[in-house]
Amino acid sequence: MALYNFDDSNIRWNKLGDFEHLVYSILDIDEKNNIADVLFKFAANQQIVLHRHKAHNNTLVIQGEHRLYEANGNIKEIRPVGSYTVSPPSDEPHREGGGDQDVVVFFSIRGSDGILYEVLDDDLNQIATISMQDLIGLYQAQQDNAEK
Repeated sequence: MALYNFDDSNIRWNKLGDFEHLVYSILDIDEKNNIADVLFKFAANQQIVLHRHKAHNNTLVIQGEHRLYEANGNIKEIRPVGSYTVSPPSDEPHREGGGDQDVVVFFSIRGSDGILYEVLDDDLNQIATISMQDLIGLYQAQQDNAEK
């Protein structure tokens, strides 16, 4: 069986605030149905900020190995390239990251016009949120920058 490499050289990656070890590219937002389709790239052998998913997420690992970590940093799950996962909203805090190479994961975030993610500090205190309206604003900014 032939192996294929995902070429992301034509994707315009964006930094999400001051969050380290991740970049994103919003592919589309369907405001009527509250669906946001986003590519996230997590850095190899790094963990992103602690957070909770407050909306339904479908994911597909496009490149690399998607690692999920418990709040204490212990590995919880490893999703190899090609893995498709359906995840309902959850109060369980976790971190995500790449394996030995950067991981690219397609997220289809569904069904909420409110808070999609809660960002937490190491003591599990909420320090920020990301809402559908935030993603809509980021998408518009991304579109505006693409036209320049």
